[in-house]
Parts: sequence; structure tokens; C-alpha cells
Amino acid sequence: MPMRILTQPSRVTAACILASVMGLATLVMPLTSQEADKIVVAPFSGMALGPAREPWRFATLPMKAKTQYTIVEMEGRSVLKVVTEHSYGNLVHDTHIRLKDSATLTWQWRVDHPVTDADLRKKNGDDGAAKLCVFFDYPKDKLPLSERLRLSLASSLVGEPVPTESLCYVYDNQLAVGTELVNALSSRIRMIVLQSGRDRLGQWVSESRDLAADYKRAFADEWRGEVPEVIGIAVQADSDNSKSNGLSYFGDIALNP
Repeated sequence: MPMRILTQPSRVTAACILASVMGLATLVMPLTSQEADKIVVAPFSGMALGPAREPWRFATLPMKAKTQYTIVEMEGRSVLKVVTEHSYGNLVHDTHIRLKDSATLTWQWRVDHPVTDADLRKKNGDDGAAKLCVFFDYPKDKLPLSERLRLSLASSLVGEPVPTESLCYVYDNQLAVGTELVNALSSRIRMIVLQSGRDRLGQWVSESRDLAADYKRAFADEWRGEVPEVIGIAVQADSDNSKSNGLSYFGDIALNP
């Protein structure tokens, strides 16, 4: 049976809170409704080779080596290559999307080299070669006071608002497929393991997720009948905690709200 880990993380330092919350996202500025109508997830297949371009943007933390995101050609198409070497960083696409119950998130990913020393259950192992994260605009005033204070602290440290909820799909190296867990550094981040181990390394894997259903399950303790607005999607890879390396690739990401 898939393992479900629901224990809340213990008290962490301000630096850890900032790393976990800021790491998944960076800071998403609201769009007007007119702008929102035009927002799509820009495909990597339509980009020239080289650094990923707008509307994708790179985000990281101070004093961190940078995870590298590059558009490369593979098997006759342009894809995103992600290299993490004792590094950290996110490639973020801001959005402004209200989901319906039938919302579907689809993408392809491929891991050639996992972060072998990663262990998502531990603060010093919170790394991975491939994560796809979705950021939700859950009302901050509905959170417990302790969570609001932590988010306010993180926001003050970086000078901008940070997402209140993040749901991450993970290509892991050891946890069983189907494992769902709260991030070891912040309860504002929930994770679902979709792929694991070495059996499919070097192979493209297609994913299709019922995003609204996953959100309701992952944030069952907070969901109150309406899925919050999606304000960002991010590709993430990091190996700074485990001091390791990883290599992965991403194909186009699509969200049908």
C-alpha cells in the first residue's frame, strides 16, 4: 500500500522556513482578469535553444549555487534540461487560473541521474532531481496564527509575498510511488511521489493528474469547499542539502482548467 506521511514538521529556524517556502516558488504578483485570460503554460518545445525564456523565470536563494535550466534538443524536439550540482533553484511560470473539478495537469519528464542521497522525510535530505510544483493562493487569514507569522517572516526576509500553499509532484529515488507527505521544512508544502527508483531512468514518462482532486486530498486539513486560485507552476531541482547531483529533462507542461 502507498505510504502516507501526515506528521507535521517540528519548529524550524527562520532560515529553514525561508528556504522551504521561497524555494518552491518565488514570489507571484497578481494579474488582472484581462491578463489572466491570456495566460497559458508556455511550451518548452517552442523555445530557441539556450536559457529558458519568458514567461518562465529563474528564482533562487542568496548564497546558493544555481540549478541550471537550459533548452536543448533531444530526439528532434526542444526540451528543458535540468542540472543540479550541490545547487538550488526553480524555474517559475506565473499564472492566474481558477480550477474546475475536471482540471487536468499533464507533462512529460525524464530522470537520467537521481539525487541519490535525497530523503524527503528529513530536513537535510529535502532534495530531488525533478519536481513539478503548483502554487495556490489560499487565504492567509484562514491559516493558524503560527503559520501566518512564519509566512510573514519569510515575506519580510525576501521583500515580497510568498505562496501560502504548494503542491509538488516528485520523481524520487527511494519512497514508494503514491507516497504523500508534508514537506520536512514547511507544512505549507505537500508532496506526492509519482515515480521512484531506477527502473525508468533514462526514459520519458508521461503524467496526467486530476489537479483539483490531488489538491483536495493533499490539503484535506485546510480545504473548505473551493480550490484556491493557481498562481504559479514551477519546475524544481535541488541537491544543496544532500551535497549531491542530479540530471533530468522536462517536456511541455499543460494545464486544462
